[in-house]
Amino acid sequence: MTVFRPKFITFDCYGTLTRFRMGEMADMVSKDRLPEDQRAAFSRDFTAYRLDEVMGAWKPYAEVLHNALERTCKLWKIRFDPEDARRIYETVPSWGPWDDVPEPLTRVGNAFPLVILSNASNDQIHSNVEKLKAPFHAVYTAQDAQAYKPLFQAFEYMLDQLGCDPSEIMHVSSSYRYDLMSARDLHFGRRVHVNRSFEPEVPEYATDVISDIGGLPGLLGL
Repeated sequence: MTVFRPKFITFDCYGTLTRFRMGEMADMVSKDRLPEDQRAAFSRDFTAYRLDEVMGAWKPYAEVLHNALERTCKLWKIRFDPEDARRIYETVPSWGPWDDVPEPLTRVGNAFPLVILSNASNDQIHSNVEKLKAPFHAVYTAQDAQAYKPLFQAFEYMLDQLGCDPSEIMHVSSSYRYDLMSARDLHFGRRVHVNRSFEPEVPEYATDVISDIGGLPGLLGL
């Protein structure tokens, strides 16, 4: 098989490269308000409401989190404290990478230009990117694009900034719902799913599946 040589390798950040801790944040909110055996379901609903909140016109990510948490608490009939949403938002920049990320990502970055497309805001993302310890050609956010993934506008903004055809890009993500479904529909050349067990497998939307970033260099012949 011929090794795909992308013009750019683009990444989702949170969950794919940065260790995603929203489940821990949801537990922080629910631990004193719900029985232990209901907290996982509360966290899943918080996940669903965050997705719903980004499907319309762009708004600041602090509002996305606030609204999603408020709606989840309403669904579960528990007290909503706006301070919880603020604390979650302010915690995000402190999150570091998964252990499997820095070494292979740096190796790939020495051979190909790396790009991040993230649903974060500009005052969050750069702290997380610095912790990845790898060279990046560019970092784009939903705030820049004025649209959140999975909306096509976010990806189209990135493509316009990079000045390349989607067929020239390898997109890497741990999420089908936010990234890989849109990437396939927009004809990205390769779509790599990093299976961190956040979502069920939907093989038709990925061209390759790896268990962690350590599998990425092999896809590129490195």
